[in-house]
Amino acid sequence: MEVVAVARKPEVFVRAVTPEEGRKLAQIARRSKVPVRMRRAVVVMASAQHQPVGLIAKLMQVSESYVRQVIHDFNAHGFEALDPKWQGGRPAKTDQTMREVDLSDRPVLSP
Repeated sequence: MEVVAVARKPEVFVRAVTPEEGRKLAQIARRSKVPVRMRRAVVVMASAQHQPVGLIAKLMQVSESYVRQVIHDFNAHGFEALDPKWQGGRPAKTDQTMREVDLSDRPVLSP
């Protein structure tokens, strides 16, 4: 019988966090009004405490790829990575010309 080694993904951890950064992360995790920012701060704090990606994902109920992405973004961009990147959303069904209705051609209803 042959034993096959199964490769594990290497663990990803956040860079070393200074005590001041740790306090700022804790404050964001406790007081942020933006849920995305709060969740990302908790992920970074857990990684700074050397929690493995799988455990953080399970505790936060997010995917492991999300945890890895947050850690990589924080390592690259710092606290700026915690802010949500809002995008345009669904395209409008009408354009500006359709919204500008000329009301002068419509009859006036008398009470």
